[in-house]
Amino acid sequence: MAEEKSAYVLVVHVHEFDDGSEDLKIIGLYRTEERARAAVERARTLPGFRDTPDGFSVVPYELDVTGWTEGFTTEE
Repeated sequence: MAEEKSAYVLVVHVHEFDDGSEDLKIIGLYRTEERARAAVERARTLPGFRDTPDGFSVVPYELDVTGWTEGFTTEE
């Protein structure tokens, strides 16, 4: 019997600084896109987030799935 994957919705916020560095914050993991978007709307009223309202991303996310299976490289 095949195991069913559980899909959720991840909300993150990325703030990019003037020097090009970034600060990523995980806002939460939600069962529905509706709940995820409601969380974004709430967060957009908070200090810091309201200054960078375009920094939010709402993306599908599956549990029990390993990411970065090929590793990663950095560019300098």
